[in-house]
Amino acid sequence: MKALIRIGALLIAVAGLAAMIPRPADPAVTELADSVIVAGAAGLRWDDVNATDTPTMWQLALHGSIGALSVRSARRVTCSGDGWLTLGAGNLARYTTAPVTQQCPPLDVEIDRPAGPTDGASATLPELREVVNDNRTLPWRAEPGALAEAVRCTSAYGPGAAIAGARPYGRIDRYSENAVFDNACALSIVDLGEISGNAAQRKANAKQADATLTAFLANRPERSLVVVAGLSDTVSTSRLHVAIAQGPGYLGGWLTSPSTVRPGYLQLVDLTPTILAALGRPAPTQLFSGGAATRTDGRPGDLTKAVARLADADREATVQRHVGGRFFFVLTVFELLLFVAIIPLLRRARSQKAPRRLFRAAEVLLVAAALSVPAALAADIVPWWRWEHPTLVFALSQLGFLTVVTTVVSLITWRRGRRGTLAPLGGVAALGAAAVAFDVATGARLQLNGVAGYSATSGGRYAGIGAIGLGVVVAGVLLGAGALAQRFTRSWRPLVIAAVGAVGVVLVGSPFLGADGSGAVALAAGVCTAVAMATGGWLTLGRFIWTAGAALVVTAGFALIDLLHRADQRSSVGRFVGHVQDGTAGFLFQRIGESDFATAVGSPLTVLVIGCGLYTGFVLLRTWGGLKRVLGLFPTVRAAFAGIAVATGFAGLIEAVGFNILGAALATVTPLAALAALRVLDHAADKTPADDRPSLAGVS
Repeated sequence: MKALIRIGALLIAVAGLAAMIPRPADPAVTELADSVIVAGAAGLRWDDVNATDTPTMWQLALHGSIGALSVRSARRVTCSGDGWLTLGAGNLARYTTAPVTQQCPPLDVEIDRPAGPTDGASATLPELREVVNDNRTLPWRAEPGALAEAVRCTSAYGPGAAIAGARPYGRIDRYSENAVFDNACALSIVDLGEISGNAAQRKANAKQADATLTAFLANRPERSLVVVAGLSDTVSTSRLHVAIAQGPGYLGGWLTSPSTVRPGYLQLVDLTPTILAALGRPAPTQLFSGGAATRTDGRPGDLTKAVARLADADREATVQRHVGGRFFFVLTVFELLLFVAIIPLLRRARSQKAPRRLFRAAEVLLVAAALSVPAALAADIVPWWRWEHPTLVFALSQLGFLTVVTTVVSLITWRRGRRGTLAPLGGVAALGAAAVAFDVATGARLQLNGVAGYSATSGGRYAGIGAIGLGVVVAGVLLGAGALAQRFTRSWRPLVIAAVGAVGVVLVGSPFLGADGSGAVALAAGVCTAVAMATGGWLTLGRFIWTAGAALVVTAGFALIDLLHRADQRSSVGRFVGHVQDGTAGFLFQRIGESDFATAVGSPLTVLVIGCGLYTGFVLLRTWGGLKRVLGLFPTVRAAFAGIAVATGFAGLIEAVGFNILGAALATVTPLAALAALRVLDHAADKTPADDRPSLAGVS
């Protein structure tokens, strides 16, 4: 038996290493430009760009590469100064600590210029030294002025451009208030103004910005790269913005980057290394958090359709936050009320005094609760965000999918006898994991900007598996493996769980699929825990030491393989090891801790985690609650529960998402645990097979 356990551990390790095979990088832009022109406009979105009002931007987009720009900075709301400073730092930075309510404050920049003619002369930002010192105290350790330091000469036109083009000590090589291109430096940065206000005001601002750009490009050199970007938000709601690159290496197609690996998406921090790559300048990778943008094919031939797709993505990402918050709030309230409502059934199930219709209705509702998150994922097949009342349309879509799937699952799993307990427990959980796996295998379209996924405006993830999806997969893989292993003889159960777990590790960790290295490590630790407990008993000290050792070996293998990859292809595991090597791990832990706290405080799933914990401890684990009997009858299920706790707890800590992963897992696991308790109590008088009798000691 120990040999099979060792084989299982080896299987998990091999699967983990297979998951680290790097994704082929998009071809780098090898065609250099003689000069780069960066034109930025705060608040510029794709619904502001069209052939009539912004003809110059439209022509650049027609002949260049385009994408949706996420303008994340070191502040929750990226206002104009923060966006320009992040461009100049190549890393998440903040320009001011002033609070933001509904609107961003106007950009106020003090610029010292010499007396006499000032156009084309150098200038100074006296407050930049203070800004630099402030950013050095932040977890991202941004260095404002890194872009200007990496090139020989920078010309800045306008106050925003002055922030991006200044060196760390505040000097601007060449500065002018007038946007008249002089081609004096290889890098020119121009401030096109701000796009804000109501529809009419935005239209007028966009026209003015395009007119400024048209005049500036009148003397554009032949081999120059033009980058147009909406560098920041103007209100407290984050949006996706314009990104256009037109020139050598960027002629058609979508923009993408190593930080997003999603065609059509890039981050603000990607623009800085893109500029240096176009000029053939080395990028200080220790200072920059992004990667040089590349172009990919697949863009529609009609620019109108391509722009409409990017504008539609912005609408979906914007609405998703509100609808997602409401969905998880309703889900939390529904599950907690359902748990309270079935307490009388649990107390009466063993005596079979509960009405059968009421018993059956409770089972159906518990199955529906466990499938709510996968149904929310499927609901994104319907473009609910395009309707006037998106919350209502999403709710109807989600309930429609949930009703159909719950009906089918309930009919299939309605079996008499104690063996029928595992049918919904493993089957429903595995079905949820299969839904996430299908989405990941087809490009994770449903998770991108989806209610049960992640938003491109938050800047955390753009492809692969998200925190909610990871929780569902962990629950599905381990519960499904536990239910399946219970059908085998005791000696083969560890190998069955290891085999199913290995598939899950590949699904989560592979750059071609989930692209979540730290999530794969956490799942591997959970699978090792379940394998150690699969033959019965609890997690003793010896088993814990063995599990910790196996998980440590898998983690070390992940890290070593990951370090062999290029820096821009490393997973979160490799990046963590890199932080340890360069001595910045302390700042990383600070950032993770702050993010964990903020997410835990603001997420409805935190309430669900607390509620599920109290319900399990004070109801399901009571002598009449039934869960003790489930854990005694089915040792592989007990092992799966322990593995889920280990995997989700570990993943939640290292991925800086608070209790969201654990909450998503418990949204599936707790209803199924209650359902299993109901069923096992209902069939308490059934004869127990000899194979399971030894594990019933001490179970009432």
